[in-house]
Amino acid sequence: MPSNAKRPVIDLSGNTLEEIVEMLAQPHRRKAAVRKLMAAGREGTPVVRAGLRHDDPEVRVACCRVLDHFMDEEALPELIANVDHGHSGVRSAAIHALACERCKEGTCLPGEDDVVPMVVDALLHDDDRGVRQQAAGLLGPAVLRNQAAQAAIAHAHAHDPHPAVRKVAGWWVPGGSRYRKLTRRLGMG
Repeated sequence: MPSNAKRPVIDLSGNTLEEIVEMLAQPHRRKAAVRKLMAAGREGTPVVRAGLRHDDPEVRVACCRVLDHFMDEEALPELIANVDHGHSGVRSAAIHALACERCKEGTCLPGEDDVVPMVVDALLHDDDRGVRQQAAGLLGPAVLRNQAAQAAIAHAHAHDPHPAVRKVAGWWVPGGSRYRKLTRRLGMG
């Protein structure tokens, strides 16, 4: 299809939420299915939680992304289970859904004491550079209030084998650009 041609609209209005979660496994329908699940909001979270157990890792990733915005406490066990999934994209999306403070549209945010150790472990021990990079970015905002986060960021900045992970961690060490911005915002710098 030429780049200037109009793409056909995928109409998912006649589908159940369960069918829409199944459509996440189809690359050509995935974006429309995510939009529909996002539009369903909290009404769709029970079905999206079930998608966290789907055989297709791309379905799990998409469900993590939806739950990132519409977190509910009942999703926590399934999200935590996906932190150790064999697919790096699933691990990264699950960590993001659990730890990202910016994306949440509701009031459910897992406790930092529960989440930071998982993110620290991912930053220091995950084999995938993308997961470690994601973990560094998610831990960064906690460096002024959590010693484990601060120590992990400093260690990754000095010792991670990948330059992109060291770069992201470097933003959050004292003197780093985001560290300075954070201290200014909190009236500390």
